Amino acid sequence: MTTAIHIPGYLAGTWDIDPIHSDVSFVVRHLGLARYRRSFERFSGVIVTAEDPFASTVTAEIDTASFDTGLDVFNRHLLGSDFLDVETHPTATLVSTGLRQHGDDYQLDVDLTLLGTTRPVTLDVEALGFGIGIDGAQKTAFSAATTISRADFGLTYQSTLANGNFVISDEVRVLVEIEAVLRKEG
Repeated sequence: MTTAIHIPGYLAGTWDIDPIHSDVSFVVRHLGLARYRRSFERFSGVIVTAEDPFASTVTAEIDTASFDTGLDVFNRHLLGSDFLDVETHPTATLVSTGLRQHGDDYQLDVDLTLLGTTRPVTLDVEALGFGIGIDGAQKTAFSAATTISRADFGLTYQSTLANGNFVISDEVRVLVEIEAVLRKEG
C-alpha cells in the first residue's frame, strides 16, 4: 500500500540505533515536587523503515541496571527487588505492533516488557529526518515520548511523606532521542 504522506529524505532500510548519539531517559516526580530524570546508558535496537512507512518496525532492549543516581544507597534500592529487580529482570524490551499518523507526527504502538510484564504502550513520535553523517554514513533520527504507570508493570513499592505526597510518583515519563545508522548490505 502506498501512503499519501511524504517524509523528506525518507529511505527504506534496516537501521541500528547508535547509543553514542541517542538517549533513553525516564522522569518521575520526587517528593511530589521536583522532576527527577535519569538516562539508561546501555541499550540497543533496530529500526526497519519499510517502503510503506506505516509498515515500519522497531525492536529495542534496555539494560535496566545501566543508570546511576550518583549515590550507591539509591542505586542499590532502585536496582533491587523494590523497584527494577535487575537480578531477575536485567532487561526491558520494546517491540512495535503498529504505526499511524497523528497530526503532523506519528504514534507508535509497542509491547513494552518490564519486570517480566508486557503491556501495550503508545509513543508519540516525531520523525526528525534522514541524511548523511560526517562519516558519510546514512543516518536517521526520531524523538519519542510516552507516559506509563509503574503499577501497570508491578512496580508498586511506595513510601508516603507526612504531608501525603508520595516519595516517587506512579507516573513515569519516558523520553527517547534516537539516531540510527543504515546497515550496510552484505
